[in-house]
Amino acid sequence: MSVKLITTEDGSHSLYHEELKETYHSFHGAFKESIHVFMLYGLDSWLAQNAGKRPVRVFEVGFGTGLNAWLSLVWADQNQIPMLYHTIEPFPLDEEIYSQLNYGELDENIAHYRPHLKMLHKASWDQGTVLTEYFNMKKDKATLEDVQLYPMDVVFYDAFAPKKQPEMWEKNLFQKIFDQMRPGGVLTTYCATGQLRRDLKEVGFEVEKLPGPPGKKEMTRAWKQ
Repeated sequence: MSVKLITTEDGSHSLYHEELKETYHSFHGAFKESIHVFMLYGLDSWLAQNAGKRPVRVFEVGFGTGLNAWLSLVWADQNQIPMLYHTIEPFPLDEEIYSQLNYGELDENIAHYRPHLKMLHKASWDQGTVLTEYFNMKKDKATLEDVQLYPMDVVFYDAFAPKKQPEMWEKNLFQKIFDQMRPGGVLTTYCATGQLRRDLKEVGFEVEKLPGPPGKKEMTRAWKQ
């Protein structure tokens, strides 16, 4: 796998996958995209609807740069909410790549979490790892089709775009997720295609069209009631 480091419009790093000709995050701002799509419309929205539930169980499709996992670790610590974080990535990054990522330099209020990004990448695969008092993670080097899922509350669907990886957007995969999601759970993704929304509705989700992150008009959120 050939990737190169790029800087997006908000100053945060992302990666460019040269074979797929696709970036890991929005070129309009990797950091802002993750905050908007996965923290604001994911974790914050879930918490507003499920204030008393503990722990929160998060499943991420696409560990990638580790940005979503790192922001979730910060979120869990700042809110003092125990989090069980399960993520998959069949093609982990080499240390020479992830060691250059600058996410911890972008907000001085959370700069002290900078070492945790490397800790996330260095954590062993296919077993649980305690990263902080509130954040427990399991990384599986696996595909969504093959991985064993656990009950979940929040899903970050952050695979490459449907035009680049159509196999990651098949309806049967969303059915697999829906079947393991707990009532009150939410799935959030940057993707806003009509086909995605139709498929999510068909497997049982209640689907919302929401304002997208910088540079993108819309995104999708889906609830299991």
